[in-house]
Amino acid sequence: MTYPTPAHNGTTASLDERVTGALVGAAVGDALGGPVEGYSPEQILERHGGRVHGVVGPWNGDDWRTARPLAPYHKGDGHVTDDTLMTHALVRVYGTVRDHLDAYAIAEHLVPDLISNPRWIPELEAEALPLQRIFLAEKWLVARIHYGHVDPREAGTGNIVNCGAAMYMAPVGLVNAANPAAAYAEALDVAGAHQSSYGREAAGVLAAAVAAACVPGATPESVVAAALSLAKDGTRAAIEAVCEVAARHSDFESALVPLRAAVAPYDTVGPDYRAPSLGARRPSRLHAIEELPVALGTLLVSGGDFRHAVLGAVNYGRDCDSIATMAGALAGALGSPVPEDWAKTVAEASRLDLWEPAATLTQVAREVFERDVRRHRAHEDAFAAIGGAGCSG
Repeated sequence: MTYPTPAHNGTTASLDERVTGALVGAAVGDALGGPVEGYSPEQILERHGGRVHGVVGPWNGDDWRTARPLAPYHKGDGHVTDDTLMTHALVRVYGTVRDHLDAYAIAEHLVPDLISNPRWIPELEAEALPLQRIFLAEKWLVARIHYGHVDPREAGTGNIVNCGAAMYMAPVGLVNAANPAAAYAEALDVAGAHQSSYGREAAGVLAAAVAAACVPGATPESVVAAALSLAKDGTRAAIEAVCEVAARHSDFESALVPLRAAVAPYDTVGPDYRAPSLGARRPSRLHAIEELPVALGTLLVSGGDFRHAVLGAVNYGRDCDSIATMAGALAGALGSPVPEDWAKTVAEASRLDLWEPAATLTQVAREVFERDVRRHRAHEDAFAAIGGAGCSG
């Protein structure tokens, strides 16, 4: 297996380099964050005798099979989690449909994939149906759509409101590379099968941010600006609050506590991540998931540097595998290189080809763009034929 490296320059990085950087970067962030998920920065510091600076082993060492609360999952040693499993599943849907997706595509393709096709599950160290690994919020897709026969556009209603849809929405941003508004709209449609309220909103904004990162010359600041131009309600307020704080820092160590303080008023889970508050994960126009604003914050703190952004996300703790997944996708889409040693370790430990999904999605993105151009031209001709203004070009 070869390990291609994305371009270093965000201005000159090509589509395939950005797609590869985003998808490989998301998987690497996921794998680095997995073993410290659910803990605080202070607990991480004590457990590891310092900050995490790369791939580490399970929190409970050799007792990972039975130690609660993570048993029976082997989180650590470079194993990706359900964030990457779901991301790759969505790429496979794009590879099948080879066009824009909607909630019905999730019902017709992603849900059957989760319940019918055994795959290697790194955390279980076994072949199994993805359904047997994904979290309850993702199992909701199967319960509502496959068993409940709910309209896919409304199936997300009633689910716990969390980052479950946002964590795997980077492919939507990549298919709509350099078009944040289109990415936002498509992701909202796709995520309607899975999430509602600010969970669905976060999926749209994450996709938009990834698309914005693909614009030549994009910076962390321009990515945040694009996200804010589209985000609504509590999601927008949370991103504003977190990024205002992030702009004052250039090192993740000094930013960890201030970032948490900035997002806390919008987060429903509460201070103890493993003991959520009574109002946790309920629909609201005033609140936001924690993961997306913090991922954007770590991107700002890092200046767009992949290693710095991902390590900031990992050492933040709490739901840090998803935060690092998002931060890794954003930094990778900007063109910041994913460390080859991290990517190689994660690919080999997880027994996954991290580059094949990127190759597939790059080709799909090109095909979709060509279709969009033809569709736009057909619309332009039809509009002109009924007396509308013609295109000056």
